[in-house]
Amino acid sequence: MTEQNWTIDYTHSSVNFFVRHMMFSKVRGQFTKWSSTVKLDEADLTKLSVEVVLDAASIDTGVADRDNHLRSPDFFDVERFPEIRFVSRRVEQNDETHFKLIGDLTIKDVTREVVLEAEDEGRGKDPWGNQRAGFNLRATLNRKDFGLAWNQVLEAGGVLVGEAVELTIELQLVQNANQQVA
Repeated sequence: MTEQNWTIDYTHSSVNFFVRHMMFSKVRGQFTKWSSTVKLDEADLTKLSVEVVLDAASIDTGVADRDNHLRSPDFFDVERFPEIRFVSRRVEQNDETHFKLIGDLTIKDVTREVVLEAEDEGRGKDPWGNQRAGFNLRATLNRKDFGLAWNQVLEAGGVLVGEAVELTIELQLVQNANQQVA
């Protein structure tokens, strides 16, 4: 099989995160606007190539005041840095369905290599005859590594916002018919 271009089905895909709040609870959120380019050779997962661009201003935690603070210079500074970008560099296959997707993540003006633990969820045809594929990706990032250092010390000890950000990406891909990659 040759490498094919695939399109993300955005209605069945998501980029979600959670971070600790006040050391004992979690705030969950997502990015609602993003685009991507995916190239996949079904016979050789190590040839997977992914580029994802998140609209940083599309961050949504369900609380408008918090979302506005996250868009401010204290965090993402979306006026100066409107995009968050991930570009894959290589794949390390663990077994038939588990692999590591390794690439460069750029937040604000900081680019760092990150490892996404990934699982191939399978393939199948939808009721309209389109070939689909599913992937689940996870990573834990330290937000301070990307210049997202704002915090507030709590009176009882600890901090308002945790440093570790748990990232979960659910992808459903649709194969682009007759678009083999050279």
